[in-house]
Amino acid sequence: MKKEDDDLLRVLKARFDTNMHRHAGIAWADVQARLEGDPDALRSLQAMEATGGEPDVVGRDAASGQVTFCDCSAESPAGRRSACYDAAARLARKENAPETSAVETAASMGIALLTEAQYRALQALGEFDTKTSSWIETPADVRALGGALFCDRRYGKVFVYHNGAPSYYAARGFRGSRRV
Repeated sequence: MKKEDDDLLRVLKARFDTNMHRHAGIAWADVQARLEGDPDALRSLQAMEATGGEPDVVGRDAASGQVTFCDCSAESPAGRRSACYDAAARLARKENAPETSAVETAASMGIALLTEAQYRALQALGEFDTKTSSWIETPADVRALGGALFCDRRYGKVFVYHNGAPSYYAARGFRGSRRV
């Protein structure tokens, strides 16, 4: 295992130990064994960490034993903001197109945008996006009409909104997840 992987595992373990409420009943030894057996997952988690996502374990699939990591940074990851929703939206911009999109970046990192259900489950573990917002996976029927969905937390509540998919803002990024 490379030094970079060892460093990442130390960071992930420290975060895991500090936030046990996010993953009750899951042992770090099980998580580490899964990570050590999946170099692609380590690369994804390194990308999540490098862009400010602060990935942490938020659940485990009872049938497969897979654990789910999610971006747990207080605000939408800083290194993934100012992106429109997807490539089609980015290419449709007549001017000031961003360099990338949430969907393209997530794919390059080997992660998936959170669904609305995953976003709400994350918000049950703490208060996230109180000053920012995050794109979420958008249903095909909404996307076909030119829109995309995003979420945030305001006034103690989680809100789901819509916007034109080509829009982008300095305070809007995206959160992702990775199963290992």
